[in-house]
Amino acid sequence: MQKTPIRRKFRLQNLIYTRQRKFERNNLATQETIGSNENFSENTNQDIKLRIMTVWGILITAMLGLSLNLYRLQVIDGKKLTAKARGQQMVNLRPYMPRRPVVDKSGNLLAVDRPIYDLYVHPKLFMKSAQEVAEEIGPVLGKDQTELVRIFEKRRSGILLSGSVSEDIADKLISLRIDGLEFIQKYSRFYPQDDLVSDVVGYVNLDRRGQAGIEYSQEKLLERSGQTVKLSRAGNGALIPNHAPEGFLHFDDLQLQLTIDNRLQRVARDALQEQMKSFKAKRGAVIVMDATDGSLLTLVSQPNYNPNQYGKADISLFKNWTVADLYEPGSTFKPINIAIALQNGVIKPDDVFEDPGFIQVGKHIIKNAEKTGHRNLDIAEILQTSSNIGMVKIIQRLQPAIYYNWIERLGIGQKVETDLPFEVTGQLKSETQFVSSKIEAATTSFGQGFSMTPLQLVQLHGALANGGKLVTPHVVKGLIDSKGKLHYSLPLPQPRPIFSPETTQKVVEMMETVVDKGTGKASKIDRYRIGGKTGTAQKASPRGGYIPGARITSFVAILPVQAPRYVIFAIVDEPQGENAYGSTVAAPIVKKVIDALIPLEQIPPDINK
Repeated sequence: MQKTPIRRKFRLQNLIYTRQRKFERNNLATQETIGSNENFSENTNQDIKLRIMTVWGILITAMLGLSLNLYRLQVIDGKKLTAKARGQQMVNLRPYMPRRPVVDKSGNLLAVDRPIYDLYVHPKLFMKSAQEVAEEIGPVLGKDQTELVRIFEKRRSGILLSGSVSEDIADKLISLRIDGLEFIQKYSRFYPQDDLVSDVVGYVNLDRRGQAGIEYSQEKLLERSGQTVKLSRAGNGALIPNHAPEGFLHFDDLQLQLTIDNRLQRVARDALQEQMKSFKAKRGAVIVMDATDGSLLTLVSQPNYNPNQYGKADISLFKNWTVADLYEPGSTFKPINIAIALQNGVIKPDDVFEDPGFIQVGKHIIKNAEKTGHRNLDIAEILQTSSNIGMVKIIQRLQPAIYYNWIERLGIGQKVETDLPFEVTGQLKSETQFVSSKIEAATTSFGQGFSMTPLQLVQLHGALANGGKLVTPHVVKGLIDSKGKLHYSLPLPQPRPIFSPETTQKVVEMMETVVDKGTGKASKIDRYRIGGKTGTAQKASPRGGYIPGARITSFVAILPVQAPRYVIFAIVDEPQGENAYGSTVAAPIVKKVIDALIPLEQIPPDINK
C-alpha cells in the first residue's frame, strides 16, 4: 500500500521536473528569439537613417545646384539672356517701299513700280484634269496647251509656271476659280512709254538697282527711305500687329519730275528715225535745251532699247552716247569762234576776208569742204558758206595763247557735269602743244583737232542763246508731290558769264543768215526768225587721223532770234550717200522739231518777218 504512493510521488516529481525543463528550454528559445529580433531591428534602423541622409544629401546638393544656376541665369547672365529672349520675341521688319515714280514735265508717267506675280501650280490639288486646266489657263497666259500638260506631269506640286504675271492676267486667272494655282506678289519697274525715253530714264535690274539713265544717277532720290521697325512675334511665329508703330506702312507721294516733254520727245524720235532710215545711218541724236536754265526738253538717241525688256538689248545702248561719246564738232563750232573773236575785239561784224579757196599754215594746206573760187566774204557770209579759210584768217588775229585760254574757259577738255550718268571728258591738246604748232589753232577754228560730247556743243550754243552764260544741261527738275508742288531740286552750278549779250546777239543774227540765205535753208519756217549752222565733219579714227568716207552730219539752231531762248541740235553719224550733209540730213530733223516746239512752248512769230 505504501509502495504505490511513493511511486506516484516519484512520477509526479519527474513530470514536474520534465515540464520545468521544457519550460526553461522554451523560455531560453524565446529569449534568444527576442534578442535576435532586437538586433535585426537595430540594423534596419541604421540602414533607413543612412538612406534618408543620402536622399537629403542629394536633394540639398540639387537645390544648391539649382540655386547657383538660377543665380548665374538671373544675375550673371541676366542681361545677355534678356536681350537674347527679346531678340527671339521681336523681329526687325523693313516694309517694302516702292521706288518713286518718274514723270515728265507735264506729269506723264515714265517709270513706276507695279505689282506682278510668280505663278506656281500644284497639279495634285487640281479638281479638274490637267488637260482641262491647260485649256482654261493657256489662252490667258498665251501658252501652248500641250506644253502646259507636259509641265503639269513633271511634278505634283510647286511648279513655277511664270515669274512675271501682270496684275490684269492674275485677276483673269483668279476669276477662273481653278484649284492648285498660287500667286506670290512682288513688284517690278514698269516703263509705260517703252523706248521713248529709255535713253534718259534708263532701267533697274532684278535687284531693283538702277543700271542706266537717271534710274542710276538719281538712285538716292528715287528710293524712299523706309524705317526699320520692331514687331512682336507670337508663340506660333506670327507677327502681332498691335505692337506695330502707327503709320509705319505709310510713305510719301513724291515723284521725280523731269524736264523732258514727252510730246516733243516723240516728234524728235520719229523725225530722227525717218532720216536715219533714209540715209542708212549708224546712229543719231536730237537735243532741245531751254538756254535760260539748261533744262533739256528733249534728248533722243537712236538706236535705243525697251527698258521693259532690257535683257534683249545690246549693252552698248545703255550709255547715252550724247554724253558718253566724243566727236569733233566741225562747222557747228564756227559760231563759237566768231563769238570769241568778237569778244576780244579782233574782228567787227562788217569785216571782210579774202577767201582764195585754200590757205597754207606751216607745212599744211587747208581747203574748204567744197571747191570754191576766189571770193571776199564778210563775217556773216563766212558762216553762210561755212568757209574754212575765212575762219582760219579770223582766228589768226588772236594770239595762240589767248585763243587757248578761251577754249579752256569754255570748258573744252572738261565735263559738262550733267545729271545723266557715264559722261566722258572732252579731249584737248596741252597748251604747249597747241601754242607751239600753228596748225592747231587753224584746225580748231573750223572745229577739228579736239573733241567733245554732243551735249557740250548744245551747252556752248546755249551761251549764245541766253546772252553769254554757260548753264548746266540737265533733265531732272526735282521731287514734286501729287499736287505738283516742288519739294526738292538738284543744286546746279551758277551760270558762268562768258560772252557779253551784245556779242551773242550779233552772232545769233549772223546765224540767221545761214538759215535765210545759206546752208540751213532746210530749217526755215515762215514768220519765225531762226539762227542756225550746219556741220559736216570728218569722223576721227580711234587710231588717229580720220576714217575714209565716214562723216558726221549735224545742224544746230537757235530761236527766236529777236529773243533767243531755245537750242535745237540734231546729229547723224555716218549717213550714206553722196548727198549726205548737215544741210540735207540734220537740218530737216530740226525743222520738224521746231514745228512741234512752237505751239508747245507758245513761241510767238516775229511781227516784222
